[in-house]
Amino acid sequence: MSDLAREITPVNIEEELKNSYLDYAMSVIVGRALPDVRDGLKPVHRRVLYAMNVLGNDWNKAYKKSARVVGDVIGKYHPHGDSAVYDTIVRMAQPFSLRYMLVDGQGNFGSIDGDSAAAMRYTEIRLAKIAHELMADLEKETVDFVDNYDGTERIPDVMPTKIPNLLVNGASGIAVGMATNIPPHNLTEVINGCLAYVDDEDISIEGLMAHIPGPDFPTAAIINGRRGIEEAYRTGRGKVYIRARAEVEVDAKSGRETIIVHEIPYQVNKARLIEKIAELVKEKRVEGISALRDESDKDGMRIVIEVKRDAVGEVVLNNLYSQTQLQVSFGINMVALHHGQPKIMNLKDIIAAFVRHRREVVTRRTIFELRKARDRAHILEALAVALANIDPIIELIRRAPTPAEAKTALVAQAWDLGNVAAMLERAGDDAARPEWLEPEFGVRDGKYYLTEQQAQAILDLRLQKLTGLEHEKLLDEYKELLEQIAELLHILGSADRLMEVIREELELIRDQFGDERRTEITANSADINIEDLINQEDVVVTLSHQGYVKYQPLTDYEAQRRGGKGKSAARIKEEDFIDRLLVANTHDTILCFSSRGRLYWMKVYQLPEASRGARGRPIVNLLPLEADERITAILPVREYEEGVNVFMATASGTVKKTALTEFSRPRSAGIIAVNLNEGDELIGVDLTSGQDEVMLFSAAGKVVRFKEDAVRAMGRTATGVRGIKLAENDSVVSLIIPRGEGAILTVTQNGYGKRTAAAGVSDQVACHPGRYFDQSHRA
Repeated sequence: MSDLAREITPVNIEEELKNSYLDYAMSVIVGRALPDVRDGLKPVHRRVLYAMNVLGNDWNKAYKKSARVVGDVIGKYHPHGDSAVYDTIVRMAQPFSLRYMLVDGQGNFGSIDGDSAAAMRYTEIRLAKIAHELMADLEKETVDFVDNYDGTERIPDVMPTKIPNLLVNGASGIAVGMATNIPPHNLTEVINGCLAYVDDEDISIEGLMAHIPGPDFPTAAIINGRRGIEEAYRTGRGKVYIRARAEVEVDAKSGRETIIVHEIPYQVNKARLIEKIAELVKEKRVEGISALRDESDKDGMRIVIEVKRDAVGEVVLNNLYSQTQLQVSFGINMVALHHGQPKIMNLKDIIAAFVRHRREVVTRRTIFELRKARDRAHILEALAVALANIDPIIELIRRAPTPAEAKTALVAQAWDLGNVAAMLERAGDDAARPEWLEPEFGVRDGKYYLTEQQAQAILDLRLQKLTGLEHEKLLDEYKELLEQIAELLHILGSADRLMEVIREELELIRDQFGDERRTEITANSADINIEDLINQEDVVVTLSHQGYVKYQPLTDYEAQRRGGKGKSAARIKEEDFIDRLLVANTHDTILCFSSRGRLYWMKVYQLPEASRGARGRPIVNLLPLEADERITAILPVREYEEGVNVFMATASGTVKKTALTEFSRPRSAGIIAVNLNEGDELIGVDLTSGQDEVMLFSAAGKVVRFKEDAVRAMGRTATGVRGIKLAENDSVVSLIIPRGEGAILTVTQNGYGKRTAAAGVSDQVACHPGRYFDQSHRA
């Protein structure tokens, strides 16, 4: 017990937890969750592909059971659960998960409906053809190898990929304290971007985006808006909105509309999407759908949503976009391992890291091939010398009692160059000599001195190599090797030639595996405006004198024959009456002018919809009106057109004309439409074209008529000019803009009234109260 006690070292638990957690966090970050920026692979993906490569599970060979590959992976390289490894394989074989599949699967590998893959004992796999390009030249010492978990195997630290896989297939993973979510891209576009970087390393993000406009998802669909893409490519973080590709079809006979969905956003489960739509219809949160079915088959996706007769297909579709995964957001967080450390990288950073990796791989491959070429040339020189001295060499070998002594005798003797002297001279300034070759070997003083490797090659020489034809082949091969060595030395000695090799290989990959973009990118924002969810229809808007407002469909009012009773537009209180009534569209804007000369904005659909028998709601509850402020005029506006004016009149006879465009920027608190003098109030507002006439009526029965152009346009906060000269205690009660040959109905407080043709009131004519107009007095 005492011995055990001496082996226990007391530590501070706070420090131990901190250090242990940091070790765990870094293990997860580096060894599990984040991809390497160079090959775009996490450790488990890299180990699966390497295991398949070692097994010879190539694209042009027979499939192997998935269980066989999983066993090799967890037994040799990845000491974790078999289900995690198999799930990795399954994802790499799913056409809706990876833009370019790395595993070619045979059997059930799941579906976009969320169906699970068959057990690993049933499915079969092999490497996809493009996956070989991730491991090309792996055997040429292009990357470092590290020990596996128990030191019995060697595995590559990174793949010598020719494909910018991090961008092409994307990546997602959750580490400790960080996560990554990189969308897939189109191979052709990404390689074009890499080529642009090779040509100009100072290229801007905008320059790269000319080649790489945005992500390209395996499930296609539509990306709405470019702002999120630009932000992600510039900073490494951003958000894009992916919308399903859907269209509204109209039946030529019945006129019924049907929504057809052909593509859904990336990583959306189709079966759950359909269940959600059905749930919303059942709960009546989405209306206008009469039937829903999935008609997808092997030829493609087809979700059919039948729309009710009285519904608008576009409105129903917009509601589905806002409430279901027919539209989703994809948060881009481009975090990858760079020199073994997690780093947020922008588009240029990722491409630059890949190109640097390719430069290192091509350099190491060239060094390897140069060494192999020199070693082979070294052996060919020995074979050429042997053929030139065949008789003495055969005699030497026959006399030697053992192969070892024959090798020693070959090395010890100087050999004549014979007819191969010219061939050996082609090597030039020792370009073909291996770096390890000592100076005393090779050509020296007109003789050739063999190394032990060359002597062994001569001893291994088959008799058929002694024929004249084989002799010519040997010389041709030596000549080709010299050319190859010269080219390899050129690559190593010229940065431009090195980049040219990288460019040629990238172009070859693009031409072999590139395809058309699937995902469409539109400039439209994905934000669904509330108007997109509202049916466009004509409605009747009413505002009572006491401020009750509402709207109701115009269809509630039917045409009646002469003598009909008419219909009530609203139920009102005693002493209240309808002050304003107009017809507008639900998407129109209502300009609400108050007695204090302020302007407020409201959309028609924001008004309460009520039946003909309802009063509506007090407008003071809908607008930020002050005490004793009331709405005295409302105008419906669809667009803020140039050349259209807002004409205003106050109780004191002041008039003002302002361009409609001055009121095109709504503010929640309202704005000043006209500056009023103390005690004055705004009593009337209307729209004019610039060529209209204006009529002002006073409480004393006066009326003045003048041309609109007599009043110049003023700024929004101006006070205005006098429009009518009023007697003491008189005030303006009405503003009218007469259009056409209509009539004017004048009604007094006591109920007297008269209907007069508008043309009967000439410019600047006075009218006395009562049942007639007296045109003998001027205003």
